Amino acid sequence: MNCGRLTVIMMVILFSVSTYAANPFLDAPNDQPVSAKFRGTEWSDDIGEQDIPLTARVVTTRMAKMAWGAIFKVEFMDLKSPADKPREIRPDYFIVTDDRIVLLNEEDNDAAAKKISTLDKPPEFEPNDIYCITSASFEHQEGEWKTTIKLKGDLCIYEATQPSGHFKKIVWKKGVGLVEYASGYGAHADGYRLKRVAKG
Repeated sequence: MNCGRLTVIMMVILFSVSTYAANPFLDAPNDQPVSAKFRGTEWSDDIGEQDIPLTARVVTTRMAKMAWGAIFKVEFMDLKSPADKPREIRPDYFIVTDDRIVLLNEEDNDAAAKKISTLDKPPEFEPNDIYCITSASFEHQEGEWKTTIKLKGDLCIYEATQPSGHFKKIVWKKGVGLVEYASGYGAHADGYRLKRVAKG
């Protein structure tokens, strides 16, 4: 093998490593918001023993695209249920690389997203902020919280639980994005579960 051919091969390898390949669980062709209907239930001590219906419109927007990944904002809008007190779900911000989806967990996520979008490589990620992987499996323990991420068919299932009954579950689907989002506190003290409504 001559030196010229070796140089070309090395350049191809370096280029493939540094270029972002879309994550199959969360991607977008542009920065236009994508809206989807979600339906499920909510519960709380104020609501009573029976869960009640809950619907929402989930809007996913790509905020930035970098050479190594992208940043997405997931908003929960138009939440409706028979409850006297309307439920609010804070938006989530995710840093997406070709093999991970990581929660952006800062006091000012908008400012943090703008700063991260200027970086020439992804920041260091905390294990407890990883919300999706594209291969193998993941398990992490932090204090009483235990997190597992598993792949099942075309789904990536994130589950975080605590002995007191607190939990969070997020399910991603290849080529679709977020398909389930659930969170709860205590022994059925407060929480909700939303699932994406399939298009008719």
